[in-house]
Amino acid sequence: MFEKSTWIRLPRNVVVGHGVRDEVVDVVDDLHLQGRPLFVTSPTPRTVAADPIAADFEAAGIDPAIVTIEKATFDAVERVIETAEAEEASYLVGIGGGKAIDIAKLASHHLDMGFLSVPTAASHDGIVSNRGSVPDGDSRHSVAAEPPLAVVADTGILADAPWELTTAGCADIISNYTAVMDWRLANRLKNVEYSEYAAALSEMTAEILVDNADLIRPGLEESAWVVTKALMSSGVAMSIAGSSRPASGAEHLFSHQLDRLAPDAALHGHQVGVGSIMTAYLHGGDQGIWRDIRDALSSIDAPTTAAELGIDDETVLEALTTCHEIRDRYTILGDGMNERAARDVATKTGVID
Repeated sequence: MFEKSTWIRLPRNVVVGHGVRDEVVDVVDDLHLQGRPLFVTSPTPRTVAADPIAADFEAAGIDPAIVTIEKATFDAVERVIETAEAEEASYLVGIGGGKAIDIAKLASHHLDMGFLSVPTAASHDGIVSNRGSVPDGDSRHSVAAEPPLAVVADTGILADAPWELTTAGCADIISNYTAVMDWRLANRLKNVEYSEYAAALSEMTAEILVDNADLIRPGLEESAWVVTKALMSSGVAMSIAGSSRPASGAEHLFSHQLDRLAPDAALHGHQVGVGSIMTAYLHGGDQGIWRDIRDALSSIDAPTTAAELGIDDETVLEALTTCHEIRDRYTILGDGMNERAARDVATKTGVID
């Protein structure tokens, strides 16, 4: 008897392109959202996007409340929740990079109200996914939440974002290759629930980005268009799977451990990119796709070595040998690598000297 069922939550509206910042009020109207919004933003995105969008709302007769956060922390989530209750907000709008959108996502989940995602940097797939990530002490928690009701991504704003944020978003997408490899391995060895459709979508997203890597250059709206659509697809793959598995494997464990050992040394996407080079080698050996991943990262100016991350070799080795302990997620790392094996893979892939 067939008893399987699933509930896939996806954004209702996805608006991407030049000048779409001016369409946020129309998107809210299309969603039939009523009442007062609370904008969750950070200092630079407030100037670039939140204040102009607030002016559009005021012109439409809606008075938005605004809260500006400095860091992504659980204290910031609490502050947003308290502000939403005090201002009697009916829905949230996350405007900014990863931290503003993650905070809005987690607060909206707690408040049981919808939120819109308005990214100002194409730095990771959290702009559309149903998971939020917040640092907590020396670790980082990935928390299940609701996906945004809508995503409004203005390619003009995204193209003007710092180039390293865009290359971090690209590296995050490229790492989908090894995340799916880990997912399939976990399915074969541990009977982990697996979605062929979500895996195929995640892999296709990485392939499109790698195939267009030479076209992704600083300051081009066309590049922002390609990267943003790829981030959308990756986030949708996670929503379909109901898990971060399509976009998060051993390379993310490696990055999370670097966050503990060398806080703020490098961007999340850059760390997972370097991790993906090494875990691809572990999956396929010398004939695997690790060189393709490394070359694609290099072509978009993303780091491919520990030195380019600004992290010393010994810290990379410590992360490789201990990162399997931080989460109960089966990957190619299994029950861990010893120091000799970690040094071997890091040296053969050129990550360390």
